[in-house]
Amino acid sequence: MDMKGYSVSWTKHKKEPYFSARHTRRQEQCIQANDDTPEETSLLNHSLKLALSTSQNTLLPTLPAFVAFLLLVTSIGTAFSHPIASNSPLPSSPSHPTVNNTFRPPPLLKKLRRIRAHLNKINKPPVKTIQSPDGDFIDCVLSHQQPAFDHPLLRGQRPLDPPERPKGHPNGEKVIESFQLWTDSGEICPEGTVPIRRTTEQDFLRASSIRRFGRKVRRDSTGTGHEHAVVSVNGDQYYGAKASINVWTPSVTDPYEFSLSQIWVIAGSFGNDLNTIEAGWQVSPELYGDNYPRFFTYWTTDAYQATGCYNLLCSGFVQTNNRIAIGAAISPRSIYNARQFDIGLMVWKDPKHGHWWLEFGSGLLVGYWPAYLFSHLRNHASMVQFGGEIVNSRSRGYHTGTQMGSGHFAEEGFRKAAYFRNLQVVDWDNNLLPLSNIHQLADHSNCYDIRVGSNNVWGTYFYYGGPGRNVRCP
Repeated sequence: MDMKGYSVSWTKHKKEPYFSARHTRRQEQCIQANDDTPEETSLLNHSLKLALSTSQNTLLPTLPAFVAFLLLVTSIGTAFSHPIASNSPLPSSPSHPTVNNTFRPPPLLKKLRRIRAHLNKINKPPVKTIQSPDGDFIDCVLSHQQPAFDHPLLRGQRPLDPPERPKGHPNGEKVIESFQLWTDSGEICPEGTVPIRRTTEQDFLRASSIRRFGRKVRRDSTGTGHEHAVVSVNGDQYYGAKASINVWTPSVTDPYEFSLSQIWVIAGSFGNDLNTIEAGWQVSPELYGDNYPRFFTYWTTDAYQATGCYNLLCSGFVQTNNRIAIGAAISPRSIYNARQFDIGLMVWKDPKHGHWWLEFGSGLLVGYWPAYLFSHLRNHASMVQFGGEIVNSRSRGYHTGTQMGSGHFAEEGFRKAAYFRNLQVVDWDNNLLPLSNIHQLADHSNCYDIRVGSNNVWGTYFYYGGPGRNVRCP
């Protein structure tokens, strides 16, 4: 590998063909949010025809057809007389029966009621809204009103002051960098607020279920579905991890699959008591509605069963930064055999209060996971992992073509394969240390592989990834 003259490009390319078509479509979706959708109208018309046919044949044999029709329109109209608004709860079912006493709101309307009730919980009232070129709406929410403080253990609190960084971490003036597309306009959220990517009805409607929206399925390397190419360390007590990861736009071939690259901080067993803290970038069409790499976080304290979520989609993670929106698109990105772009990530346990803090880029503190969200991680981690993960749904009967990293195998090296560099862990005394006793794992090396190395420039590093389905990965 030749890394002489290596440099990371920080130049934003505003003319990249990044999000041009999606902006208009998202605007149209927002304009329609307060009106009945075509699906609702179709279902309503179908219910009307069905009720009319039933009543004419059974309940109202002696009335002229137009009288029956008027009665039914009146009854059904009452059921839908309340407007459906995105930001207000839907009314309850009508207390009085319809003519045939069997009418119920169509299933889609029931689902929309549940979705909008959930949206009212997670979308907090903003003091300012910024529209991103990709169509996202970034709401600037008062810090003490963010979703974290809905958690029973956090209610009534306010964000903490920044902690002491680990020894060996670069000090000095922090450069304010812009790694996210929504900041291209030059607008940022005011001091005292945090930027939150607004969740929409469309986000929920893409999900496989409302209950699982914003959650991972159980992580199990030995099971089906999830495949990994990772480096890990265990056998000690760990208080944090740090690395630089280059950002790509891997192809995800199924809407319910994803491709991500991240750091895992882990405690407990891989049974029901698994605790994890996770941060990195991901491409997830189901979660975000597009195929762009986005900065994300995750946590769980019960092996992804009932606790935790992506980003700020549930209460837990406390955001403290007004310049980074979790879940927002990262820009620029690495280009095959051309410029490379990577992001710095560090997760570490504050020695004073015990909370787990997250740093992004060159010294930008994003926020923290309170220690009392966890059981095992309340004390320390027992394992740290770095690497990639994809979901292989085999929806077409064979291995997915979803890519990991750049979509190229590790052997292709710099500018072609994805990498992690300068891997470090944090010890009990808040020192950054190089990794020792490294283990590497590629669940299916013919689909995605990994190669570890070390030198004076990148410290401990590895290349990883692959194309998924190929002649050796059927």
